[in-house]
Amino acid sequence: MAFGGTLWMLIYITIFLHLLLLVWGIYYNLARTRLPPGIGHPVALILFNFLVGYGFVLAGILEKLGICHRYSIVRAILLFIPKTKEPELIIRDLVFDGVPVRVYWPKTSPAGNRKGIIFLHGGVGLFASIRTSERICRSIAHQTDSVVMCVEFRLAPEHPYPVPVQDCLTAVIYFMKNAKEYGVDPSNIAIVGESSGATKATAICQELVTREDLPRVRAQVLVYPFLQAIDFNLPSYQQNQSISPLFRKRTVKLGLTYLTGKTMNVDRILKGAHIPPDLREKYQKWISADNIPEEFKARGYVPVAPAPFSEELYEQVKRGTETMFAPLLAEDDIIRQLPETFILTCEYDVLRDDGLLYKKRLEDNGVPVTWFHVQDGFHGVMCMAGLQSFEFPSTQKCLQNVIQFLKGL
Repeated sequence: MAFGGTLWMLIYITIFLHLLLLVWGIYYNLARTRLPPGIGHPVALILFNFLVGYGFVLAGILEKLGICHRYSIVRAILLFIPKTKEPELIIRDLVFDGVPVRVYWPKTSPAGNRKGIIFLHGGVGLFASIRTSERICRSIAHQTDSVVMCVEFRLAPEHPYPVPVQDCLTAVIYFMKNAKEYGVDPSNIAIVGESSGATKATAICQELVTREDLPRVRAQVLVYPFLQAIDFNLPSYQQNQSISPLFRKRTVKLGLTYLTGKTMNVDRILKGAHIPPDLREKYQKWISADNIPEEFKARGYVPVAPAPFSEELYEQVKRGTETMFAPLLAEDDIIRQLPETFILTCEYDVLRDDGLLYKKRLEDNGVPVTWFHVQDGFHGVMCMAGLQSFEFPSTQKCLQNVIQFLKGL
């Protein structure tokens, strides 16, 4: 009887928690989230935002109960993404110098060595995996007739920065050194990154420009990249701070968890109190709303003065000024050596201006840039490729523009 009573109590508590989360989700969507105009399938975006918020809150509750850390739950939820099949590809899970990777080969017989494409997935270095980017990798391999290699790097908070990006660098170097063994032309390898994977792709391309023992990277493809942690009040951060799924505050919280391995209060960082005046002055030439075209300031941008500097706060996050974390801070002598670049930005994305600022820096240093701006896009829209109900009109628009660029190399 006692056991039965306890069981029913647990069931009631579970039902209550889910009802509470449901009420919270409805409130959050109605009261805090802004649905941008011009987005195709707005109902799908509302549902997607609800599911993302629901997952994060459930994960937070389980973490507070001591069951596991919140990102374990988010990773587990992502495992429910249905698998897909591609009969025209050969797929193998391998290990490159200690780093797990997945390699995709077209089954057709090539005339010679194929183009190589390295794909680095998003997820802020906290979640996502080879599996979550499988549809994109399959599409790229099949439609470009290329060998695609995707890296399964370790994740924070268990393995905070710089471990994930170092894992990627290790796998990239191994692949480039042994390209012919995998049927790849070493002179025709592109590095593609989506979201935080684009951050890693950018940083790795910068690292490799001085490596004389490796072939030169043919191109870098950066899909809505995070590139700097200096100014979180650029126009895109202001305009899109309440647009799902990458809210302004969520962006900084997740980024700092990746950087430090800890959950931090980000209120003063959002106001700029973490940057010393001398560094802010140094980086002003690269990171400033003055470098953003005027048409991107039209939706209510207001310049904001930074909060008073906090030495204590700076000490906690100062590695955020390293170029492996914030590639936009690289010096010009590195930037001008970078390969041909494709940058994709979305209008309704807090990270839009990072891409615009990097585009300007590359062009100012003579690097060829192809830029594609998705006027009805938001952060993460490309990773929904193949998810049917969650595919947006701009999903395939993003993916096909990336593929067309890669086919042209």
